[in-house]
Order: sequence, then C-alpha cells, then structure tokens
Amino acid sequence: MAGFRGNNGGMQNLMQQAKKMQEEMERTAALLDDWEVVGTAAGEAVVVYMNAKKIINGIELDESVVDPEDIEMLEDLIMAAINDGYAKADKVYEEKMGKFGNIGGLGGMI
Repeated sequence: MAGFRGNNGGMQNLMQQAKKMQEEMERTAALLDDWEVVGTAAGEAVVVYMNAKKIINGIELDESVVDPEDIEMLEDLIMAAINDGYAKADKVYEEKMGKFGNIGGLGGMI
C-alpha cells in the first residue's frame, strides 16, 4: 500500500467538531442546574421547587392542605406536585439536551 495516505485532516476536523459539541453540551448541562422548575398540586396549595435535573430544593404548603387527621392526602398532594415538577423538568431537559442526541453514550470517547 505504498502511496496510501489517510485522510488525517478529516479525522482532526471530526474530533474538533466533537470536542466543540461536548463543550456546548457541558455548558447546557450546567444551565440545567440553575433552571428553576415549579411543580404544583391542589391549585398551588402545594408547590415544589427543583432544578431541571430534578434536584428538589424547596417545598411550600398552604396551611389549608395541612390536616393532621388526613396525612395521606397531604402525602398524595406532595407526590403530585413532585411528579408535576418532574414532568416539567423532563420537558426542559429534552428541549435543551435533546439536540445532543446520544452523545453522552459514547463512553467518554469525546
């Protein structure tokens, strides 16, 4: 194979593009840490605050939903608000990170 010359420039260009995409993905992922998502239940009587990575950082309860005789209802409302927040966080995550496809699944090759 004398005379064979690989297309090293094309490979370098591909690696540069992959590195650029990885850096953009990391910046976008960092934004998700600060993105506030609010989940609610019972007409905002239960409010759960989280980031777009589903890290809960606060819960607010209206006293009208705090009934010592019905703790199960309060538990259900909190779970409903968390699930609402999770659904919203999933939407934000997909909107922001979906353009990167499965790049995170490349096993650190980039």
